[in-house]
Amino acid sequence: MYTGFNLEYVDFLTPPQQKYYLNKGKELFKNYSNEIENNLDDLILKNGHIDGQKMQEDWFPDVNADVFLSHSHKNEKEAIALSGFLFEKLDIMTFVDSCIWGNSADLLKRLDKKFCQRTDGYYDYEKRNFTTSNVHMMLSTALTKMIDKIECLFFLNTPESISFKEGVRSSTLSPWIYSEIEISKLIRHKNISEYRGENKIVERCSKGHAYMSKSFQYQVDLDHLSKITQDDVRIWVKSTNKEEEYPLDSLYQLAADGITKNI
Repeated sequence: MYTGFNLEYVDFLTPPQQKYYLNKGKELFKNYSNEIENNLDDLILKNGHIDGQKMQEDWFPDVNADVFLSHSHKNEKEAIALSGFLFEKLDIMTFVDSCIWGNSADLLKRLDKKFCQRTDGYYDYEKRNFTTSNVHMMLSTALTKMIDKIECLFFLNTPESISFKEGVRSSTLSPWIYSEIEISKLIRHKNISEYRGENKIVERCSKGHAYMSKSFQYQVDLDHLSKITQDDVRIWVKSTNKEEEYPLDSLYQLAADGITKNI
């Protein structure tokens, strides 16, 4: 990761625009549909263990994109619409995990039905804990690798993603948002040159991970992300000639020059 932005996002697009760019985003990811049809029996090794590496490669494959979009599961439509907007306006490919990877909840259902269900129809508690911890570890590892690989991170700061604000401190009910923001703080920050020249096409698409329980609250530190507003995004789009410059370079320059607000 080179840098990240804390994007305050509320009603960025009008209803007609939202519908238009939502369809654009869906169409963009449709071409890279990730059809998970592997029989779980094919993932069982000779020693009886599940091949975790092969499972992770099938469900959470490595992909190429320009921007990692961290967002609440409740803002899935907004995230997809924003991805369609950025692609049409700036040829920016956005990584939206809810449209890139297989649904971890679907994977868990298949694992639990095959390995954890008892003869009485109920599930073995310990076995279900084991499968859940393994799948969530796979997803967490894949997210870490993607944030490390992608040049820029956008955090979609909405009332759904940040549930509590206490002064300068913010909290979220999503453990996945908390994890992604913490990863973006701790991950290595690399030079731009390490990201350029790569194939920027996302290879796969599907449903994404499951939304977790609301019974936990996590404080998130957003200080390392430069604040930008919806108006800043509009300034960025209008001032960028995608034929003459790489769009993210334009955003970085606007931030450095203090042209965008709140930076």
